Amino acid sequence: MDVNGTVAEGFEPVRDAFVRNFETLGERGASVAVYRNGQQVVDLWAGTKDIDGTTPWEHGTAQVVRSATKGMAAAVLLLLHQRGQLDLDAPVGHYWPEFKARGKERVLVRHVLNHRAGLPVLDHPLTPEQALDPLRGPAAVAAQAPAWEPGTDHGYHALTYGWMLDELVRRVTGQGAGEWLAAQITGPLSLDLWLGLPDSEAHRVGRAGRVEGPEPTGGLRARPKRSVTEAYEDPASLTRRAFAAITPFPEQNDPAYRAAALPATNAIATADGLARFYATLIGDTAGASRLFTPETVELARAEESAGPDRVLVVGTRFGLGYMLHGSASPFLAPGSFGHPGRGGALGFADPESEIAFGYVTNGFRKTVTADPRAQGLVRAVRQSLGL
Repeated sequence: MDVNGTVAEGFEPVRDAFVRNFETLGERGASVAVYRNGQQVVDLWAGTKDIDGTTPWEHGTAQVVRSATKGMAAAVLLLLHQRGQLDLDAPVGHYWPEFKARGKERVLVRHVLNHRAGLPVLDHPLTPEQALDPLRGPAAVAAQAPAWEPGTDHGYHALTYGWMLDELVRRVTGQGAGEWLAAQITGPLSLDLWLGLPDSEAHRVGRAGRVEGPEPTGGLRARPKRSVTEAYEDPASLTRRAFAAITPFPEQNDPAYRAAALPATNAIATADGLARFYATLIGDTAGASRLFTPETVELARAEESAGPDRVLVVGTRFGLGYMLHGSASPFLAPGSFGHPGRGGALGFADPESEIAFGYVTNGFRKTVTADPRAQGLVRAVRQSLGL
């Protein structure tokens, strides 16, 4: 396997794990980046830009990262809170009066971030065309009744998370989350990360698709336990309905989908852009001061929800907008916070070791939260640190 890029001394196990992903796990094209103490220590890429093509993956090739988007979007709300523009304990309806309908008066802003709002499903799913309209998704959520008493339990808001977050940002700032992210974070920091892909960057994005590989271990598996399988097969389950809030799901290689801003699912990033984003959340990087204060880092990773997830049907842990280290989404260490993308991508930060990690791929597998390719790379980082 012709692997390009560099690793710092001591991080050679990450390169070895990256090669194994291609040799044994069906990888087609991917990149991985790691920062430590604000400095890049791993920057690797290999394979093809398109899952079904022959053009080589280049430095700067980007891919859609699915739900890893949620970690980027969460930073917008947390930074608005950090700047005094948003109260996490205020009702959502304080900023968005139409949201109060049908028993949602007590849904707090923090419930949007910790998946306790009770709104993972839509009784009337949106079409792909409707979903790309920045007004239709929020309006649909505002008209929806909660599936459980808000604040009393948690369940992964796979798609509705993005519409609630986007409308909150719009009501507070006048901009959508993608616009605010570009203006306040990714543009000033020159991050290769977009929530709403500009035409000028479209040539860098590879074509993604499904890949098969050996059955993963841990997390939500390709052959999960019966209760999980039944939940995904039952059209009436919260699981099935949550992922069907857009029906059918948009074609993720469609230029219109990539150009839209869906803060739950369709950010596009390079591995370096994703890793450096997390590095700058927790510390200074070259030419940039840290984004999160220590207090905001603790908000991101303090456990807000834990235990059986009413949507994913396994035990999950969430802080404010971020998944936390656990059996369903293993990161580097207990203090890590970040977000996986269904089928592969992963970004996270670990403040104690000052590690930030980003992995992107053009090959989506059946995994939901713990892809074996990403997990192999994380174990290699752990090995490199002697953890």
